[in-house]
Amino acid sequence: MRSTESKARGFSLIELLIAVCLGMIVLAATTQLFKTGMDATMLVSQSSEMQQNVRATLNLIAKDVSMSGSGLPSGGMALPSGNGAVTSLFAVDPTKAWLANNGYPSGQVGAAVVPNFMYGIVSGPGNGIEVGGASTTVTATGKTSDAITVIYADYAFPLGLYVAKFPAANPNGDLVNFTPPAAPPAGFPAIQSPTGLQVGDLILLTNPTGKAVGEITGITPAAAGTTDIAFANGDPLQMNQSGALTGNIKSLIAGGAPVATRLWAVTYFIEIPAAASGQPPRLMRQVNGQKPAPVADNIINLTITYDLCDGTNGPNCSGISDALAAPFSPTQIHKVNIQVMGQTLSSYGNRSRSTVLTTSVSTRSLSFKDRYQ
Repeated sequence: MRSTESKARGFSLIELLIAVCLGMIVLAATTQLFKTGMDATMLVSQSSEMQQNVRATLNLIAKDVSMSGSGLPSGGMALPSGNGAVTSLFAVDPTKAWLANNGYPSGQVGAAVVPNFMYGIVSGPGNGIEVGGASTTVTATGKTSDAITVIYADYAFPLGLYVAKFPAANPNGDLVNFTPPAAPPAGFPAIQSPTGLQVGDLILLTNPTGKAVGEITGITPAAAGTTDIAFANGDPLQMNQSGALTGNIKSLIAGGAPVATRLWAVTYFIEIPAAASGQPPRLMRQVNGQKPAPVADNIINLTITYDLCDGTNGPNCSGISDALAAPFSPTQIHKVNIQVMGQTLSSYGNRSRSTVLTTSVSTRSLSFKDRYQ
């Protein structure tokens, strides 16, 4: 009988190469599918974050704009003027000036034009990019951005309940004493409490002689609970001008003890960090003479327009970009239109996402007095 031998055969080299190639193709397709899914997940996540940033930014600006002009005299107020005066500033801290055009405009006081005037809103068309930054335009849009400055009284801190007075040996008005009331209510905050005053804050002082704004340059606790607040010349915002002819704290001394109110002067603008920092453009919020704080990253445009219709200034008074341009005045602003554009932090090729949100805010403290007074 003839025996047979079974022979076991393996894969040939060609078959092995084909199998490896097919495996690599399947693996590459799976990897690409996984990457596409991860990119889509990240893009959706960043789109959601972008929308939240833009919405939060819009709400914050709208809140400040809705308060514009509250606590200020009707139509605004004159700042230091006359011989010896210089233009007062906003968007400045002790380290730098953040905007190219940061001086208060002129205003009308009776029949006279005052060259240094504080309105409830100071428009800044095309002035919303940090001066001296990495670029004068936003790379994503190739355009400049608007800025806006709003001024209103702070009613949260009860500074008006403190007893304020000018010391006798204070001919220039560069020092004011603040004493708590004799019977303060429970929880009455101290001057230097977490929500209290700090160097760089703006204080509106009012007495029978008139009104003046000063920038705090020093806070010193004194005897018997009194706090000395200094308003020395040379402050970053150029509010304390004892050498000016009028509109300064010195001009109030003859009127006796003043009533004090803290003011918020809030400016919004876009900062473009240097490329080496790896940081995207971001919207900044600068208050009084403090350093600006970032509001949201990758805000690539801020557009502000104004409706100034009051029945007398013609039909083309909506969507005005500059509320300071003749024949208009910030005292005529009835509505502020705010548009914020954001972009995702990462572009992922050509799939970057951007969004634009818009809102309009009525300026009750401006339009009401313009209409009814």
